[in-house]
Amino acid sequence: MLRDRWTFINGEFVPWESATIHLMSHSLSRGSAIFEVLSFHETPQGPAVFRLDQHVERLFRTASMLHMTIPFTTSDTHQAVLATVRKNALTSGIIKVVCYFHQVSFDILAPQEPLDLCIVAVDPVGDFDRQEASRSSEITACVCRWKKLHPDTVPVEAKVAANYVSGMVANQEARQRGFDLGIMLDTEGYIAEGGTESVFLVKDGVLMTPSLGNVLQGITRKSILEIAQRTGMEAREDRLKPEVFMDAD
Repeated sequence: MLRDRWTFINGEFVPWESATIHLMSHSLSRGSAIFEVLSFHETPQGPAVFRLDQHVERLFRTASMLHMTIPFTTSDTHQAVLATVRKNALTSGIIKVVCYFHQVSFDILAPQEPLDLCIVAVDPVGDFDRQEASRSSEITACVCRWKKLHPDTVPVEAKVAANYVSGMVANQEARQRGFDLGIMLDTEGYIAEGGTESVFLVKDGVLMTPSLGNVLQGITRKSILEIAQRTGMEAREDRLKPEVFMDAD
């Protein structure tokens, strides 16, 4: 249960219910929190975090793009993630790393201070009382009217909370229309991504996905492309019109 979990905050572990900030903090009221979400998995050698080094590197890259300072090194953050998994005695689950400004602020500009670092590790089934979906379950998706943010408006490569409003409203529209997930196009009408998902399709044995530029350079996306290469499956990154979904295998 969540009340049994420990949260890492700025070098210390605190009980789950004590991991709080003021309602008027800048990151809550202005959406300035940056984050990473990672999975960890049970192995014969113990829990293994999926591509932890790349997630930590991207967290620091996000901070740099937004002129924010994380008061830890990448190595310290790496070790803090592993320590959080051990502290919570979990063998598999989800980790969320959040860097935020706790300071109360009504200004649009973020405080000129280092971010706080928070790390949680949870069991998404047991802690949230969810039924684990069958691996063979199908899902439905639709192309939404909401567009992916243009890279000239915000840095789309940044994992910052405010950027995910577009994904939220896309998935809200999808649910209202009776679908599981919404897929956004970019502002020029090409396929971009889902609310929190990269988009792939297969046509004539070729794996296809939108090219970088208007989409997040996802770590899972990169992993799938690497798997395709290792297994000899042709993969192509391209600008794809939504009509290609109708011809996909």
